[in-house]
Amino acid sequence: MRINLGCQLQFSFPQETPMVAVLNVHYSHFGDLERPDFMVSSPSVPLESYRDGFGNWCTRLIAPSGDFELKTDGIFLDKGEPDPIAPGAMQFDVQHLPADTLVYLLGSRYCETDLLSEEAWHLFENTAPGWARVQAICDFVHGHVTFGYEHARATRTAFETMTERRGVCRDYTHLAIALCRCLNIPARYCTGYLSDIGEQGPDPPGDFAAWMEVYLSGRWWVFDPRNNTRRIGRILVARGRDAADVPLTQTFGKNTLVNFSVWANEVQENEGGMTLRVHGPN
Repeated sequence: MRINLGCQLQFSFPQETPMVAVLNVHYSHFGDLERPDFMVSSPSVPLESYRDGFGNWCTRLIAPSGDFELKTDGIFLDKGEPDPIAPGAMQFDVQHLPADTLVYLLGSRYCETDLLSEEAWHLFENTAPGWARVQAICDFVHGHVTFGYEHARATRTAFETMTERRGVCRDYTHLAIALCRCLNIPARYCTGYLSDIGEQGPDPPGDFAAWMEVYLSGRWWVFDPRNNTRRIGRILVARGRDAADVPLTQTFGKNTLVNFSVWANEVQENEGGMTLRVHGPN
């Protein structure tokens, strides 16, 4: 399956402003790009790429004053299969976890394990450790939180999501991550494209999505508390402890985001050439 993916962000800057963008497909999937999603800017400015401490591709630049645009557009080769499932995947005792997973047991900016630990054990102590426990957490979060773009708030934490019972996909993810960590399950935050391939319409407005990965049976597994289903066409851009580690853009000065669009469209061939079947990320 071929997926045309990309994004377009339009800003207005009152003056020259340093900026970091994390908008390219994760390096671990670079080999799956038939056409790389290279970043371009308008007007054109020098772009400097580097890999951060979590392995994400980042781009440094200085945005000029006035109108400024960043855009990516590529073709991704996807297997067309849903997220893997392994009901028998086991949870490791903390003393047996690899050292590089331990950071994903700690509290972080949006995932306050200290405030949620008692409630996490109250809710899930009697669930079977491993896959079943993580799925129980996702089931709880999916049913506990009401989704709505009007509920978006950049400062909302996992504890606030628990008490307010509303949010967007990043809030669902932060709450599920925090509950997993409280129960000694390493969990990390992911952001990227999530197409609607295989889903019934209508398609929601295009946006990047958030989900989590948990460490069970010696590897990381995808879980999506917002949608709570196995999905086709999930393409990773960045991962970290929580959303604070993977902002799509970080600007070091005042700016206005004028327009924002994201696409992840299935490419189909017909007799006249290439066509696109549109599926917007959610």
